[in-house]
Amino acid sequence: MKNLYEKRPLSFALIWIGVYCALSSLANPLSRLMGVDYAAHALFNLGLAVVLFLWIKKRGLMERYGLCAPSVPARAFLWYLPLVLLASYNLWNGVAVNLSPAGTLCYLCCMFCVGFVEEIIFRGLLFRAIARDNIKLAVILSSVTFGLGHLLNLVNGSGMELAANLCQVAGAIGAGFLFVTIYYKSGSVVPCILTHSAINMVSAFANEAGLTDEKRILFSITQLGITVLYTLILTKTLPRPQPAAQAIPGQKQG
Repeated sequence: MKNLYEKRPLSFALIWIGVYCALSSLANPLSRLMGVDYAAHALFNLGLAVVLFLWIKKRGLMERYGLCAPSVPARAFLWYLPLVLLASYNLWNGVAVNLSPAGTLCYLCCMFCVGFVEEIIFRGLLFRAIARDNIKLAVILSSVTFGLGHLLNLVNGSGMELAANLCQVAGAIGAGFLFVTIYYKSGSVVPCILTHSAINMVSAFANEAGLTDEKRILFSITQLGITVLYTLILTKTLPRPQPAAQAIPGQKQG
């Protein structure tokens, strides 16, 4: 595992993505067998989160993968207020209780861990592996891959409908560009993890009653608009990271 990471970091990242997708697909039937909604999801994602965190910490890679405080003041990010607005997205149609108490607890645990795992895999492993050679390509591929990965929800037994899934994919691609911008500019993935986890966790209480395809599309366009505008503001106003702060082990320095 160490040799693969050091010699072929992109392959290492893709293997992690494959493992994550495979376990996510297995979780739906296993949770049904266990009789508690999202029980297997919670176990799988908690396990992945712990393994990733310990692996990063053991190898002294906490700062490289952004598990540290941002190097840029919060005011430069507009105090992250747009992230708070985005985190409320799943409540725009109202609040509802959709799961049993046990199912809700498992869902919240799962979704908190999903935020951590996906940010480390896509903003950390995948972005850094590609950024060794090309930063711009790393931004694009890590963001688009993250968004398209949500198409898995059409075939993994989640029951998500096509319109909802396409809206999810569009929103995830936009969020991917925003999160990687925050990570690259600040050196920290922590705001991305917290926002990602909050968006996911709040969805446990989303009200689907009366949520037509038209309204869903309107909400998604609004969400995407906020995401794109915030990304553009950060791109234009924040300074380019210093090479020393963003240096990547193994990358040639000019």
